[in-house]
Amino acid sequence: MTDESRAADAPRRGKRGRRRKPRSKRKKALVITAWTAAGVAVLGGTGLGYVYFKLNGNIKGVDINAALGTDRPADVDNGSQDILVLGSDSRSGKNSKYGKDEGAARSDTAMIVHVYKGHKKASVVSIPRDTLITRPECPAKDGGTDRGGQRQMFNTAYEVGGPACAVKTVEKMSGIRMDHYVEVDFTGFKKLIDTLGGVEITSKKAIHDKDSHLDLEAGTHQLSGEQALGLVRTRHGVGDGSDLGRIQLQQAFIKALMNQVKDIDLFGNPKKLYDLADSATSAITTDSELDSVKDLYGFAGGLKGIGSGDMKMVTLPIQYDPADPNRVLPLEEADQQVWDALREDRPIPKSATEKSAGDKGNAGEVVTSD
Repeated sequence: MTDESRAADAPRRGKRGRRRKPRSKRKKALVITAWTAAGVAVLGGTGLGYVYFKLNGNIKGVDINAALGTDRPADVDNGSQDILVLGSDSRSGKNSKYGKDEGAARSDTAMIVHVYKGHKKASVVSIPRDTLITRPECPAKDGGTDRGGQRQMFNTAYEVGGPACAVKTVEKMSGIRMDHYVEVDFTGFKKLIDTLGGVEITSKKAIHDKDSHLDLEAGTHQLSGEQALGLVRTRHGVGDGSDLGRIQLQQAFIKALMNQVKDIDLFGNPKKLYDLADSATSAITTDSELDSVKDLYGFAGGLKGIGSGDMKMVTLPIQYDPADPNRVLPLEEADQQVWDALREDRPIPKSATEKSAGDKGNAGEVVTSD
């Protein structure tokens, strides 16, 4: 068996064990899969000497295991993987142009990516940021403990406790242990898209949203990083102005991004290859088991064969809150169908989302990659 096939078929890591890391006989390489607030990009990178250490130094890591300890679901060793992907909405620093922080940063976008055994297919479950949940007790950012509580918006978990609290909240909701964590903020996402040379999409209608700084006429566009960020953040330019419509746009953009990236001849352009690797590693924060070039290579090696047609994307089954139309509530029985399917490495049944308010609008049909 080759090193590459070992990476593709590697089992999920146990609590103490570590996954074998592929080696390259000629060069130390980097292939990164980053599910961002708006997309999934499979990127390539290569480097020797200082380049390797430069890329290693770019990556920010968070030790989720140390923060959460043993109060977590069992690590099921069935060959699948579950990754929590967050897009941060911090307005600090270079992100201040997008508005003023109301407290700390929150998770503007949240997706659970389940990679099935064999690493040929995946399911993506988007969690609406406005979902009211029971937030568990979490380690707080100030070093203390946040007690959590009922009827808390999902995205406040990141606000009060950062990545560790976001992971713990998802694990309490789903009963599924997250193998990995990936986070991208506004500035990192823009830089990544610009380094790619933009992403081509076709909009079937004009989209104008002053809040997300997006102005697009109907037609085909090569979106810059700024425009791409505006597209995945827009709530009022398409659909009913809710977060549910925005999720559909994000899912459509992911597919457009994946379709474009697979056609780029990265290895035929060493400079672009390095620029992409540099941008991607600078853009993300990961769990501590992915915070090196070698670990990212091993992780991404098993994911690079998954195309947009191999991904099933749904919104967590929800209903509008009768007490507040700006909030949504989980549909507990339907949600359990979703979590059971992922835990057992099965496709999400259609019956799980039939009664959900999510995935019902036409926002996702406005943007295509054709």
